[in-house]
Amino acid sequence: QVQLEESGGGLVQAGGSLRLSCAASGRTFSNYVMGWFRQAPGKERQFVARISRAGLNTYYADSVKGRFTISRDNAKTTVYLQMNSLKPEDTAVYYCAAGTSSSSIESSSYTYWGQGTQVTVSS
Repeated sequence: QVQLEESGGGLVQAGGSLRLSCAASGRTFSNYVMGWFRQAPGKERQFVARISRAGLNTYYADSVKGRFTISRDNAKTTVYLQMNSLKPEDTAVYYCAAGTSSSSIESSSYTYWGQGTQVTVSS
């Protein structure tokens, strides 16, 4: 089992920045690919970014590319999502997830999920 807990969400004006953190506990953190997803009201959960086990490879949804940066610190068993130039359409609950697939952007490929943190971007 892997337990994940997100933090860092909040209310920010358009153009602002937030940094989300996801602290992991349980099984060996470095064994897992880590991803961030988001879900806006009335919409399906959407892939945002993922990072490989050692942190050498990252992949982003087109909608956030160039604005968001995913990173991880395996010594601290934490994954981060730096979000810059935020837009109102980024408003959602953001979830971190742990999985073993190195190439998937599907939520079904991730085994463990946090409870989510709300990000609200005002215009």
